[in-house]
Amino acid sequence: MLNVVVLNGGRGAASLIPALLERPGLNVTSIVNAYDDGKSTGEIRRFFNMLGPSDIRKVQSLMLPEGPESDVAERLFDHRYPLDARRDEVLADFTRFAGGGGELAGIAIPEPMLASTLRRFCAEFVDTLLLIEKVRGGSFAFADCSLMNCLYAGAYLVSGRDMELTTRTIDRLFRLKGTVLPNSVENKWLAAVRQNGEVLSSEAEIVELRSNVLIDNIYLLDGPLDRGSFDELEEAEQRRYLHRHHAPAVASAGVRLALAQADIVIYSAGTQHSSLYPTYMSRGVAETIARNRTALKVFVTNIGADYETPSYSAADYLHGAYRYLCLADDRHHAPEELFEAVLVNNGRRKADTTYVEYDDSDYVLEVPRIVDDFEHPDLPGRHNGERLVSTMLRLYGQRELAR
Repeated sequence: MLNVVVLNGGRGAASLIPALLERPGLNVTSIVNAYDDGKSTGEIRRFFNMLGPSDIRKVQSLMLPEGPESDVAERLFDHRYPLDARRDEVLADFTRFAGGGGELAGIAIPEPMLASTLRRFCAEFVDTLLLIEKVRGGSFAFADCSLMNCLYAGAYLVSGRDMELTTRTIDRLFRLKGTVLPNSVENKWLAAVRQNGEVLSSEAEIVELRSNVLIDNIYLLDGPLDRGSFDELEEAEQRRYLHRHHAPAVASAGVRLALAQADIVIYSAGTQHSSLYPTYMSRGVAETIARNRTALKVFVTNIGADYETPSYSAADYLHGAYRYLCLADDRHHAPEELFEAVLVNNGRRKADTTYVEYDDSDYVLEVPRIVDDFEHPDLPGRHNGERLVSTMLRLYGQRELAR
């Protein structure tokens, strides 16, 4: 059994992780940051003072087992309340289910153990939310809210407000085919500064960025950035404030153990500043990867450009990852300690897709590159997970034979 650890975001490994899970003999662990603070996830974070479950939930949905119970699990993971959802009706439904009702949000849950555990989550969610609303003096908005986000909040309360224990509880409850871990259990908030000096005060603002002005730096804060008095500061003062309040998260014990025991470490494609760099800069991540001398360490570059990295070349993705990995512990790691191979796509299947360009002369880091058609034949702009996995396993096999 090979231990495969993937550093990824919520959707960035949607092609890779299912392909890994299809291969026998692989024990797959995904490491995801939980700093999402937009929409219903932001509502959960603000009311329950917890990390955001959305990206964890998205990856766990890729790991749901097949079988007669999979339909129920998929419906629970996919259900979102409508935009006109009424708070009292949703809470009444939670309360009915917690008291022994057979359905939650119209979903019948026949498996006794699953139903019993979810009833406990619902009861904790409702009871605590009503108290929080009284203290805050406001009402929770269920518009477009993920049902599983609410269940995650209940599970978080049952788990003693430990996010790693919460994800493992959901893992066991739904008998997932792999493991998802938050990069840290510390409740941090993301902010960023663009090259023109504009401050992005939340993860949601970073994700929703629609501009060709690049992000210059990202920061992790102990609480949400209050824009009121902050906006009165001069640009240089804002940068100093963020620099002095930057508080990198410490990688959890579970994450460090998974990386230490990994046979293959994969840096997945994905959105960089919101999904990947915050995980790379967690203290202990780079150091643990560097100390693991036997693991194959593979970096996967993006196929298409996005608003966070509109002008990045394939080399820029590697260089950005290296920068934030070294920032994590304020230590210079040799590139070969962190990367053994870079997989670069040269497929071009869609005329209107902005592909990431590859130029061999752009690479400053001397890391071996494999340039191939890694684009899915039927889904232009997305990776071919099977080809990625085959390439990585071939590299691993060649290393073992060479030893």
